[in-house]
Amino acid sequence: MLPATTYPIGALARLTDTVIETIRYYERIGLLPSPPRSSGNRRIYLEAHLQRLTFIRRCRALGFSLQQIRDLATLADRNPRACAPVARVVAPHLSAVRTKIADLRALERELESLYACCERGDRPECGAIATLFSARKP
Repeated sequence: MLPATTYPIGALARLTDTVIETIRYYERIGLLPSPPRSSGNRRIYLEAHLQRLTFIRRCRALGFSLQQIRDLATLADRNPRACAPVARVVAPHLSAVRTKIADLRALERELESLYACCERGDRPECGAIATLFSARKP
């Protein structure tokens, strides 16, 4: 007998804002456990599937790779849930995000400089175009 709270795949998709094919993909790669099936061979998702998929979606929103999510899920399944192993997964990702932020800030400064070259729009020759043809930074 199945638990009281079960979900067809469409309901699970709506509750987690996940495309049905993505749910099936997560099952195929083992991130989401395969659900039991109904007598009509339809997938019947349980509360544990909803929780795991919510966990996966949150991890994806934070930019974790599928392998990192697999590692975090393995750690989440342990009891007790020690912080040190989780920190070892999160730390390199945080470092990579900080590097990307620094790169984006540098990109922003360069684009601001380009925009400043033609902001007034009254020059006969566009300084931004000339800058883009040069090898030097603006």
